[in-house]
Amino acid sequence: MPSESTFVFALIAIAGVLMASNRVRFDIVALLVVLALMISGVLTVGETLAGFGNPVVIMVAGLLVVGEMLARTGFAALVGDWILQRGGKSEIRLLVLIMLGSSLLGAVMSSTAVVAIFIPIIIRIGANTGLSASRMLLPMSYAALISGMLTLIATAPNLVVNEELKAEGYEGFGFFGFTTVGAVILITAIAYFLLIGRRLLSDTGAVESGTEERRSVLDLWRSFNERDDFVRVRIEADSQLLLQTVEEATLESRYGIRLAGIETGRSDARSITVPDSSTQYAENDVLVLIGRANRLAQAIEEQGLSQLPKSPGIRKRFLSQIGGAAVLIHPESTLLGRTIREAGFHTRFHLQVIGMRRGTEIVPDYADTKLARGDSLFVQGPWSRIKQLANSNHDFVVLEWPGELYEVAPARDKMPIALTILAGMVVLTIFDVIPLVAAVLVAVLAAIATRCLTMDDAYRAIHWSSIVLIAGMLPLADALTATGGTQLIVDKLLYFAGDASPYKMLTVLFFLTAGLGLVLSNTASAVLVAPIAIYAAHALGVSPYPFALAVLIAASAAYSTPVSTPVVTLVVDPGQYRFTTFLKLGLPLLFLTYGATILVAPLIFPF
Repeated sequence: MPSESTFVFALIAIAGVLMASNRVRFDIVALLVVLALMISGVLTVGETLAGFGNPVVIMVAGLLVVGEMLARTGFAALVGDWILQRGGKSEIRLLVLIMLGSSLLGAVMSSTAVVAIFIPIIIRIGANTGLSASRMLLPMSYAALISGMLTLIATAPNLVVNEELKAEGYEGFGFFGFTTVGAVILITAIAYFLLIGRRLLSDTGAVESGTEERRSVLDLWRSFNERDDFVRVRIEADSQLLLQTVEEATLESRYGIRLAGIETGRSDARSITVPDSSTQYAENDVLVLIGRANRLAQAIEEQGLSQLPKSPGIRKRFLSQIGGAAVLIHPESTLLGRTIREAGFHTRFHLQVIGMRRGTEIVPDYADTKLARGDSLFVQGPWSRIKQLANSNHDFVVLEWPGELYEVAPARDKMPIALTILAGMVVLTIFDVIPLVAAVLVAVLAAIATRCLTMDDAYRAIHWSSIVLIAGMLPLADALTATGGTQLIVDKLLYFAGDASPYKMLTVLFFLTAGLGLVLSNTASAVLVAPIAIYAAHALGVSPYPFALAVLIAASAAYSTPVSTPVVTLVVDPGQYRFTTFLKLGLPLLFLTYGATILVAPLIFPF
């Protein structure tokens, strides 16, 4: 084996080990791969960095923005509410609607975003129906994975495989080119969960459902923080706080208490705001303070404040403007390993953390506790900021909205515009009016021009770590080809699978992609196996489309472990699943997916 190809194989193995260890970020691994290829001289500097200008990278970034547009305009939430209305209290009917809804949404937006949106919907469905949310969360995440098999734009591996076909001189799949195969797999998966899967989930932990009524902000906060209390106090003329700014008063550092809001103005028309550090206290301002009862009493006495009574009317007025929500730390969050103070949570999100749980245990000293996967927080602030949490699904996922949110949620008047933009992008792609990458960019610019989202929103919607991962791993496939590694793998596959049966080769390629997906990301596995599949088709003298389709589908069939993709990692904590749950449910579904692929793919794309 030539020394250069040996180096590339070793690099792939090292990248796989680093990703499987889950101790090094995937995007860091991708950058290390770029650096190694560049320094070793296997590829030139231009060839190594070419992935960052690849159309796939631009399309993935653009499609994330399109998905953000659908989330911000309320379309995804509308689908969830429709499921709740139509499903009633029938677990079978709800499962079918949930799996159809998440897969259809995932066909046109990020499947990770779909899961993030559906988690609170399913928890709400469980609370309203008395059914176990655990029996619905995992099927939903698997359906979101299968959404990647429905349309060309549904997931990054599809775009990778499609571009590889075009690079070799073939036509791409087309927008709905493999939808029939994906639909068969989706129907198979729904049948599997209705007949077998939901019974295998019967012994898993259930998400706390509560009663049919949605929990109030106060009740939800109490489930995260049992020790703190809140009071309303008025600043008197002789108060120590008078004319000081929030920063100068240092209430938090001196007393360990937090300022939840300030009421200002006339008693009959008071405005309630969450102040920033430069806000200056004034006479007759009413403060809402949160902290331990003894520390609150100490601050009231020392700072010359008057405690005011609490009443349902005042509480309702406060909650009309200030709210809260329970959020789960995303497995790829930039907050991991940092404390709330270190992360500058209030400055970054304009919200305050006033409660924390690790698993089911309340964390008393949460302000100085380093955040880890599976931690959940109770955050408080203006409703406008609370509602934006649904769009911040790169850092955390909303676990539960309080009941008060549904009383203040505004109409999503941009939804018709967003759906028109989406339809236009699909039409442009189906009829090949302009290239796919151009259609995606047109949709992004239209979303911004019509104010469905701002440019800042668009930038925030892009998972930059995913972009770096794709761009960094793309040169590996080029390096394999340039060093003869691809041809070597094809020769070994032909030796193993023989030259008489394309079905046998399709099987090998399917499980090679699925196996690599256990240690690499599904995008990285598609990057590596797609050129191998096309070379194998050339060697056998058959059409490359069935092989390319097998790679595409296997890349999305990451059912078997909870760490293969964030699409399934997100449901581990709210569903209280074990690692064995994914093996028990995922491996049979993987073989069913393979069976549907080998039966249907050659009918749509003959050898």
